[in-house]
Amino acid sequence: MNITEFIVLGFGNVGQWQSLLFFVFLVIYIVATAGNVLIVTLVAVDQHLHTPMYFFLGNLSCLETFYISNIVPKMMAGLLTDKNTISFRNCFVQFFFFSSLMATECYLLSAMSYDRYLAICKPLHYTKSMTTRICIQLAASSWISSLIAGVFLLSVMLQLTFCGPNEIDHYFCDTYPIMKLSCSDISFVELISFILAFAFTLPPFLLTLTSYIYIISTILKIPSTIGRKKAFSTCSSHLIMVSLFYGTIMIVYGLPKRKILSDVNKIFSFLYTVLNPLANPFIYSLRNNEVKDAIKRLSRKLMSPKNY
Repeated sequence: MNITEFIVLGFGNVGQWQSLLFFVFLVIYIVATAGNVLIVTLVAVDQHLHTPMYFFLGNLSCLETFYISNIVPKMMAGLLTDKNTISFRNCFVQFFFFSSLMATECYLLSAMSYDRYLAICKPLHYTKSMTTRICIQLAASSWISSLIAGVFLLSVMLQLTFCGPNEIDHYFCDTYPIMKLSCSDISFVELISFILAFAFTLPPFLLTLTSYIYIISTILKIPSTIGRKKAFSTCSSHLIMVSLFYGTIMIVYGLPKRKILSDVNKIFSFLYTVLNPLANPFIYSLRNNEVKDAIKRLSRKLMSPKNY
């Protein structure tokens, strides 16, 4: 008989730490969501942020909001019950959004790195090369292609048969933990999953890496220290996010799929599914004067007498 629900093992039996972990995840979720929504709002309403760099940042913050909302609320709900279950349908819905959003993030980060490459290495051609139309096309292609790939992978995964066991050794419905529970042949699904993962991670990673090689090379050629510092400050926040994202997913998906390493896998998965969305607004706001100025302008506008 096919199973109708999965048991999500999460981080194991946390016992007396259950209430504390719920509170911690609740704070993380509220702060991360509020921070990313704030950035999306600033980019939308502040004319000073209507530039390609902030257009892509707005897309990234929107994505991070969806990303963390897809995983953390269910994880918190599991902490309130003794048996963290998720229905077959909801598990695959979570899997679809997770895989699609991760693929989208890879290409959005590469689009952001390409934008910084043009701004720093080709400043005279920047306005013509990075028009509003091109920005929209880059962002739209990132979202649409990833959603199509997600639908395709989901349709392949749904061809698998699940007849037990039904315990997912993870804190959300990820690809391999689900496939491991199938009682049918998973070789074709593994091949499709590998091809899609290859197509949606390696090309954008190489583009991002190449862009930053040229960026750093150009910055080092700037004669003045002030000039180098100013040029590097425009891309340092993005470089930090890229390093966090790719560093963690390489560890997660590069580790051997062994039971003994499952806890390590969960920890590093937690970094890019939960802590990255939390870090995103802080890294871009605390290190960016334009965003901080936009926050001040929005605050003054909201606090002005005409709003009362």
